[in-house]
Amino acid sequence: MEECISVFDMLKIGVGPSSSHTLGPWRAAERFLNELKEANKLSKVAHIKVDLYGSLSLTGKGHATDYAVMLGLSGQDPEYIPVQNIDSIIQAIKKNHQINLADTMLIPFNPETDIVFNKNFLPFHANGMSFTATTNDGKTIESTFYSIGGGFVVKEERVNAKKKHQIKCAFPFQIQNAAELLEYTIKENKSISEIVYANEISMRTETEVHHELLRIWNTMLECMYIGCHSEGILPGGLNVRRRAFDMHQNLIGLANYNSPQEWLETIRKTEVKFRQILKWVSCFALAVNEVNAALGRVVTAPTNGSAGVIPAVLMYYMVIENHQADEKHIKQFLMVAGEIGSIFKKGSTISAAMGGCQAEIGVSSAMAAGALCEVMGGTPEQVLMAAEIAMEHHLGLTCDPIGGLVQIPCIERNTMGAIKAINAAELALETDAKNAKVPLDKVIDTMWQTAKDMNSKYKETSEGGLAVAVNMADC
Repeated sequence: MEECISVFDMLKIGVGPSSSHTLGPWRAAERFLNELKEANKLSKVAHIKVDLYGSLSLTGKGHATDYAVMLGLSGQDPEYIPVQNIDSIIQAIKKNHQINLADTMLIPFNPETDIVFNKNFLPFHANGMSFTATTNDGKTIESTFYSIGGGFVVKEERVNAKKKHQIKCAFPFQIQNAAELLEYTIKENKSISEIVYANEISMRTETEVHHELLRIWNTMLECMYIGCHSEGILPGGLNVRRRAFDMHQNLIGLANYNSPQEWLETIRKTEVKFRQILKWVSCFALAVNEVNAALGRVVTAPTNGSAGVIPAVLMYYMVIENHQADEKHIKQFLMVAGEIGSIFKKGSTISAAMGGCQAEIGVSSAMAAGALCEVMGGTPEQVLMAAEIAMEHHLGLTCDPIGGLVQIPCIERNTMGAIKAINAAELALETDAKNAKVPLDKVIDTMWQTAKDMNSKYKETSEGGLAVAVNMADC
């Protein structure tokens, strides 16, 4: 029996730039604070040290991993923190050499010495980190966590325990792979989104599911809106100029609107020739990932580095493909996307530090392709075929961010993933799924084998590929 993975596990609201290197360490810091509270040790803490290992160390500065652990230890929540407050909190810690632990008490903390970047890898996972608290009586409490992609955080002992003890799942339809999902749709005569919905309402009320799905969409919409209306240079030292602003201005002209929803309606009235469609989809994806690179609020889908693909494809459906699209279609799209993402997580990985960018852009493209296919009338077989096509053409994609920043080539890759997703959905819709030669599960298996065979320097370490070919000085 497998662990339940909800749509809301795969689509999380948080802060950029990285789900594995920012959101994961942030959540790990929160969990460490909870461990201290449960042990009644929090009030006795005199000092805390953080050790980052492997990929978290090698690209941690570029991914704001140090910022994330400081914000987590400060008791800030990535889902709700006003993003405009982040810089002032970090600067106060750096200036005063103090941290407001769990937002309850000040203790000495110097980021230069209390956050240690260790280039060696821990054996369990490439993204390892240890927190060590020293209490007033000189005793130490240590805890090690692993950020395994998409904001998911585990402890090694928990994973080992899973091998010995079955974890019970409350879902009425327990799905480990695509074949099982398809079997349920046939047996129950339901669409994929209907199967997913039945699972979700076994854990939450219908009202909660409705509200949370729309909160995710509204966060995506607001993120695209902000990105399309923000200009300037992205932080980090690469001097990357935002492009969504200029592209958006050229597309929308002198139109007037006062909110993200009015903006959406305005776009529906614009010209939709093929070039304009390419530009709009690219603009939406660029906008999200420029916001992500600037430590803005995004939806991890399934990661922050690939957060632009699903919003861009859903927005494409809303403003170009179906002007009558409503909340029902939004929820349907997000549920299918989340389920496909969970199958990839179970069968392979969504961590670039484990599998390269095929695990991020590839998975997000597959999620978006399958979701688009269903809302456009595809059968469950065609939906899974669309996901397979999208991933098949991302196999082997490396993760080689220049300067360890989620900017080059990451931002552009979201545009590629979104366009491929739309193409994959159209191919699947025009194909009799009975003639498909490659099942989705086979592609997921192949992706995992490719991940294991991939040289580690192409797995989010900035030690190979473009990260070596292009220096910070070149930019």
